[in-house]
Amino acid sequence: MTLDQQFATGTLRVVREMVRAQATAAGMAEIRAVDVMLAVHELASNAVRHGGGTGRMQLQVTGGELVCQVSDPGPASRGQRLNGGPRGQHPEGTAVPAKPWPYQPGHGLWLVRQVADRISVISGPAGSQVTAIFSLDRSGIAENLAGPGPAR
Repeated sequence: MTLDQQFATGTLRVVREMVRAQATAAGMAEIRAVDVMLAVHELASNAVRHGGGTGRMQLQVTGGELVCQVSDPGPASRGQRLNGGPRGQHPEGTAVPAKPWPYQPGHGLWLVRQVADRISVISGPAGSQVTAIFSLDRSGIAENLAGPGPAR
């Protein structure tokens, strides 16, 4: 199973739907598929926000793992509207709330690192490429959800 999808701000919803469907089809438990979907959405959002407004996601199941690669063409230009719309508007055209949520850089990659089994990040002037690998092994997932066993 292989998926290769270009995306931009307006198609992030499609990316989420495709990732969740592919993760479930690969045999992941629903809760794990949702975690993977959220992690890949964060990567795609970062690509749109910091990589010039577009990106590419490639998803492949190989060797008992779901391998996801998200890449972008390069840094956003100065003054570029990251949401693709006029100042004070969300991409969907709704008004920005009076008090936006506090933003601290780095939370997206932190989330991906919590969910993925392995992650690699390559970044440079020509763009960035993040590869996140998610194990399809259900026993390891159950252990992670249950937490550590009793101390011996």
